[in-house]
Amino acid sequence: MAQNDPGTKLAAMTTWLLDTGPLVACLDAADPLHAKARAALETFRGRLCTTGAVVTEAMHFVAEHADGPAKLIEFLETSQTAIWDCFNPSTLRHAAQLMRRYADTPMDFADASLVILSGESGARDILTFDQRGFRTFRTPHGKPFRLVLDAI
Repeated sequence: MAQNDPGTKLAAMTTWLLDTGPLVACLDAADPLHAKARAALETFRGRLCTTGAVVTEAMHFVAEHADGPAKLIEFLETSQTAIWDCFNPSTLRHAAQLMRRYADTPMDFADASLVILSGESGARDILTFDQRGFRTFRTPHGKPFRLVLDAI
């Protein structure tokens, strides 16, 4: 399956949307949330799905470590994380509308891209540390997200 097509195959299996915080924390042993992110990811047996915006944001944070970018790429490859392209004009427009709608939460572009991906893939389970945001945000179908760290 192509990395840019989350499609119905992902919806048929357990899929977690992957946010920036846990992605970065699992790669950095000095991060205070490293153990929590690592434990969640090591026990998960489904499919991880994220967006180009999350990868871009994560790359920015891990770049402060010399081997950070290489570790990020290795993780994405090894975990076979599906990466959805969120940079087309229609998706960018939709993301800007969501960011305006949730400005008081607030919502950044990476968050908006995950909300849109939820609508594309049908996934509502999200690995995130952003409890305030993802308890407030709704999928494009109006459903709440399921914060997987709450169940661990």
